[in-house]
Amino acid sequence: MSTRWRNWAGTEEVTPARVATPATTDEVAAAVKTAVTDGLTVRAIGSGHSFTGAAVAPGLQIRPDRLHGVLAVDADSGLVTVGAGLPLHRLNPMLAQHGLAMEILGDIDRQTVAGAVSTGTHGSGERFRSISNQIRALELVLADGSVVTCSREERPELFEAARVSIGALGVITKVTLQCVPLYALRAVDAPMPLDETLDGLDELVAGNDHFEFFWFPHTTTALTRRFQRLPGDAELNPMSTLARTLDDKIVTNIGFEAMLRLGTRFPGLVPGITRFVTRAVSSRDFTDLAPNVFASHRDVRFREGEYAVPRAVIGDVLRELRQWVDTHDEKVSFPFEVRFVKSDDIWLSPAYDRDVAYVAFHQYHRMPHERWFSVCEDILGAADGRPHWGKMHRLTAADLAERYPRFGDFTALRDELDPAGVFANPYLDQVLGHTLHQTSPTVTDLQ
Repeated sequence: MSTRWRNWAGTEEVTPARVATPATTDEVAAAVKTAVTDGLTVRAIGSGHSFTGAAVAPGLQIRPDRLHGVLAVDADSGLVTVGAGLPLHRLNPMLAQHGLAMEILGDIDRQTVAGAVSTGTHGSGERFRSISNQIRALELVLADGSVVTCSREERPELFEAARVSIGALGVITKVTLQCVPLYALRAVDAPMPLDETLDGLDELVAGNDHFEFFWFPHTTTALTRRFQRLPGDAELNPMSTLARTLDDKIVTNIGFEAMLRLGTRFPGLVPGITRFVTRAVSSRDFTDLAPNVFASHRDVRFREGEYAVPRAVIGDVLRELRQWVDTHDEKVSFPFEVRFVKSDDIWLSPAYDRDVAYVAFHQYHRMPHERWFSVCEDILGAADGRPHWGKMHRLTAADLAERYPRFGDFTALRDELDPAGVFANPYLDQVLGHTLHQTSPTVTDLQ
């Protein structure tokens, strides 16, 4: 079976030479061994939500659809072991049945568990780290087809590297997560003047369990989101079906898509569209179980890049970006999204050894994005920003080696485990460099 594969954003596509849909770790190992014998590279894909080529598989494409079970649950300790291909939107209700939840989630829940942790998916909150920091053990199939388990106690060096690895070290087959008791979130969405938001960021971030905001270029308003954590048995006051339909469907999806199609034909309308959408997004105050609050529905296709900059410089960075928009004729139809994450010790985490603010920049998929993304990368990169591994960026291994103190340790371990580049692909060649004995291109069909 070989079919054309395309990611959600339409930024990457490939026809793999071979496709496998294993249901067990042993079947993954057998598929890897056969591929190596046949001279094929190997990539495991998730749900296709990375904007980069991280999941592009010209050789053997391993699809995770059947690696989807909840394999073990200890409600007392909160330790839960799942198949790596289980999507987050299916995991969350399964955890709730046991009175458990993920400690943090991002703003979409379509990713598989392995895909989310491999690219460093994060939420927002100065006391909370990325999803990868919830991992307590990983099972992987290595390039020679062997199966290993790693944790802080067992193969700790591999564990430190594999929690954010972009699939470069092996195929993740099982993940053990440290979950927390089920909890609710009170969400308060409200517009604020952008200058007031930037001036009060420290208080807003410290005063809420989770704080983030969106800001459309060509406007002077921030759309803020404040979440307070409540016990799982708190009284819920969920958003009404009508309100969710009006805001999430009509304003931010169906209606937004229609306006952006018009803006594509008539770019001069774009600033007015962004101002209209900013005014149309309503204030909201509701309480629901955490997965129902963290995750948003996304129908409108877009391109996205994202950098993590040191927490202390976020105000200066955003003001510089605003100044550029105000002094140039660039029509930007999508907002910035700004979130805050606590430092960690994962080698390839953008939050390695420092608290960060993530700045995501976007553009509608039918509109040109190259100049705008280049400007964002220039400004965020000059602030010592590190790119999200699943979002579009132009950096190379030489650039990234200067930004990650443990970059050399990671690539040395990668070369030890996979010297022939079994798990390589064009994106990994760009961001990690070639492996020790990688002698031929990994791309056979990217057209």
